[in-house]
Formats: sequence, structure tokens, C-alpha cells
Amino acid sequence: MTKEYNSDLQRLFLEMMLQDSQTYVRVSSIYNPENFDRSLRSTATFLKEHIDQYKTLPTYEQIAATTGLELKPVPELNDGHYEWFFNEFEGFSKRGELERAILKAADLLEKGEYDPVEKLIKDAVQIGLTRDMGTDYYSDPRTRLLKLRDNSGQLSTGWPTVDKKLYGGFKRGELDIFCAGSGGGKSLFLANLGVNFSFAGLNVIYFTFELSEELVGMRIDSMITGVASKDVFRNLDDVEMKVRLTGKKAGGMQIKYLPTGKNCNDLRAYLKEYQVKTGLKPDIILVDYLDLMMPLSVKVSPSDLFVKDKYVSEELRNLAMETQCVVVTAAQLNRGAVDEIEFDHSHISGGLSKIQTADNVIGIFTSRAMRERGRYQIQFMKTRSSSGVGTKVDLDFNIESLRITDPGEEGQESENKTPASNIMSQIKGKQTSDGELTKKPNWDRATGTPAWEQAPKVSAEGGSTKLRQMLSSLKSNNI
Repeated sequence: MTKEYNSDLQRLFLEMMLQDSQTYVRVSSIYNPENFDRSLRSTATFLKEHIDQYKTLPTYEQIAATTGLELKPVPELNDGHYEWFFNEFEGFSKRGELERAILKAADLLEKGEYDPVEKLIKDAVQIGLTRDMGTDYYSDPRTRLLKLRDNSGQLSTGWPTVDKKLYGGFKRGELDIFCAGSGGGKSLFLANLGVNFSFAGLNVIYFTFELSEELVGMRIDSMITGVASKDVFRNLDDVEMKVRLTGKKAGGMQIKYLPTGKNCNDLRAYLKEYQVKTGLKPDIILVDYLDLMMPLSVKVSPSDLFVKDKYVSEELRNLAMETQCVVVTAAQLNRGAVDEIEFDHSHISGGLSKIQTADNVIGIFTSRAMRERGRYQIQFMKTRSSSGVGTKVDLDFNIESLRITDPGEEGQESENKTPASNIMSQIKGKQTSDGELTKKPNWDRATGTPAWEQAPKVSAEGGSTKLRQMLSSLKSNNI
């Protein structure tokens, strides 16, 4: 049965708010005079404006003189009465906001503006009073820590060294971004993560905005079976058998192609359909990749990368929180990162808007020499829940199967022997024919003495002695 909030009940709401200033303060976040009946709206408006301007409740006499409505005190109110008031006023406000949102949504639909409708309705439904007072830090440390341990939802990436840097792996409800230049391995990393998560028994949804479902599937075939992509069709029977056997003990892996320009609502609609048809709840959402999506909440020019990526990354993170999934995506590095071996925020296409929203941002670095050796290096550009920022992890790469694996702690190259450091040393020093590195001289500060006077002087005596010896040699030979 639908709850009716008639004018008499609304009048009682106003009278109870006038009893105690704290009562109005507690409902002020959802108080809207537009929700009240027309006969009470002017009084509700006056109440709000008076409190906002003078920081105190108006008297009954002020209200009567200004609006013509005579309110009266409500005697003998106790805590139970106020609890009833808060529950009823919350429902009243929610219904009023929802009614207006539906009317506004109808106007938007007539104009063909569909995207803002969902946000409009969702905001109206989610209106409510703050009941949860948060965590009392000092009261029960053990329970607080055990809750964090048991409910953090950390999921291993499948690479133990990476997990160590992230204090356990990726967390549910977080947005994680891998960054690389064009052809730098973004899709490979996402596909490898999908395989790792699937092997752990998790349900993975892989949204591809760039590659076809079949091509992504064939890459994963190589990763699972170890058969090179060029040899998959020659070994079709073996590949089929290995994939089917693996699928019996692994989690789900669903690959879905979406055209460029889709938004988070398209992802949300697919996830709902996936749950209805399979009865499975996704654990991991891989999006290949963020730069090819458009925002849902606002209309922006595709050329305005900062604003576009800001809204897309925020909406993806909201999706992660809403579904309690790990959302991993990729982003493009700009041209400034081409010759760099150390990545920072300025190298990400679209700028800081993605960095500020994401929980973990990881750069992918490789070079021709590293690829020949079968190595990738990832650099932690941002980690929200660990101290891994600025550190690096080396990973093995099988160029035939496209599989990226963790060589372990012993497989990590020392700080002075990393490929990046070698490249840097080659840039700083030019190799001579003798194999030695010539470096720029370390010039001292000016001391007031001219440089030519500081330089070592050539010994005239030594030079003349050598000249006499040479002349004597020539004379003896002529004889």
C-alpha cells in the first residue's frame, strides 16, 4: 500500500522541526520546500530562508505574521517520537524528489536526451539521512582490523612480485589502469590478467573496444595452450582439447566486443544480461580500453581528452564500487613518453584526470633489446593502498605463446643492472673504439682564476728534449 503524506502530516513535520533546532539540522541535507503541499510551501520556504540567513529558528509568531499559517507546539515529545519523524520525513522527501525526477525525465525523453535520465532517477532514489556514524577508531581495534583483512576483497594478479608491491593484489571496488604507448602491450597485459584471474576460479568479463572477439580469443588460446598464434590452426585438435580441459577447472571467461564510443551504461546493461542468462556474478571486468569510451553523464567533445577521460574514469570506478568487481583498464601514453625510460603523470594521454580517479596506475616499459630477451618491466606510477610508487617489477614474456609470467624475486635485475639503467648509461656516455665510456667532465665552480691558468701547463723542457732526440735519430740514419 502506497504511503500517503497528506497536508496534515506535512504540517506536523514543520511543527516538530520548530520544537528543536537540532531536528531541522539533522534533516537539512534532504529538506526541500518544493516537496511540500502548495498550501504549506511558502511556510516551508520561509523556514529554510530564515535559518540560512539568521542561523536560528523563526518563532511561531514570525511564521504566522509572514506566511499567514498558524503552527502550534507539539507537547511531550520524546526520543521515540523523533525517531518516527526521521523515518517518515525521509520517506516523504524521497517520494517528492522521485516524483519531480520522473516528470523531468519525461521532458528529457521527449527531447531525445536519454543519458541523463538514469542519473536523475538514481539520485532521487538514493536520497536519505545519514544513519551510519562511521567507525569509532579507538573502541575495538581488533574487530576493525579483522574486518579489513576478511572483507578487503583482495584478488591476486597471478604475479606474486606484483602482489607484494600492492600488498596482496587488486581490490574489489577499485579501478586499476595499465599505461603504455601504441603497441606497448596494453591488450597483452589485460589478456594475461584475464587468464590469471580465470585460473584462480574467478569470473572474468573482457570488454574489447579495439580488437575483435575472435582475435582476443586466439591470443588467449596461445596463452593457455603454449601454442604460438601462427601454429594454432595447424594444431587445432590439440588446442581445442587443452582449452576445453582448462575450462572445466577454471572460472568463467566472457569476451564481448563493443564499438568505440560506448559508455558505462552499455557495460552495465551487458553485465545485467550476463547475470540473468548465466546465473553468475562477475568478479573481474577488463576494459580494453578507457580512451575509446565516452562519458555517460555529460556531453563533451572527443577532442577534450582531459574532461572526457575524467568523467569516463569516474564512471568506471563507480561501476567497480557498484558491482564490487575489480575493474582493470588501459590508457594511452602520449608522444612525450616515446623516448622515456621513466614514466610519470605527464606522460599519460589526457593528463591527471585519470590518475586522480584510479586506485593503481602502472606503466608498461619495454624496448627492442628487452623484447628479444623476453622481458617486460612495469613501473608503479600510483598506488593508493601501498608504498609501491616509483618501484619496478621485471616480468618474463614468451614471444611465442604471448604469456607474461613472474620470474620471482630472484629474477628481478638489480637496480644498477636494469635494462632502463643500461639505456640511460648509453645515453649519458658515448662508447669509444676501446669500449670505454666517455663522460662529460665534472667542471668545478669558478674560483676567480681563469680556466687557462688552472689547466696543467705543458713542460717546454720535456718537449725540447724529445725534439733533440728525434733530430739526432734522423742524422744517424742519414749517415
